[in-house]
Amino acid sequence: MSVTVISFRGDLPEFKDPSVYPDSMVNRYITLGVNFQNQYRWDPSIIDYGTELFVAHNCVLDARNQAAATAGGIPGTVQGVQTSKGVDKVNVSYDVEKVTLENGSFWNMTTYGVRFLQLSRMYGSGGYQVGTGPCGTGSPIPWVC
Repeated sequence: MSVTVISFRGDLPEFKDPSVYPDSMVNRYITLGVNFQNQYRWDPSIIDYGTELFVAHNCVLDARNQAAATAGGIPGTVQGVQTSKGVDKVNVSYDVEKVTLENGSFWNMTTYGVRFLQLSRMYGSGGYQVGTGPCGTGSPIPWVC
């Protein structure tokens, strides 16, 4: 199976609104997500989900930029995870250290990114040894050699 706009919206229905997440945006990140991941190092049963998390993460960031621009703000402004907020005499803060990943940087900006990075670290980094395998025999994955 491969990820399409329809399968993405079906698996993650929170992205069903094409006025917020246009098909062109979703397709752009599907293309990037498919090319970003090394299909030879991800388990075939999970790579589509990984691609969908990649797409979701980037679509959320694009939607934030669009919301900022619509409100008269500057899109693309880099901001970290909000840890506190105060209104009048009421203050709320969250311990994000427990739900973000160490050295996750960019990926910690959304829950989809955190999930993607977690899976990438488990599947995407899989075990391999330099100098073993089908190298020199026309391997389609020379970077693993």
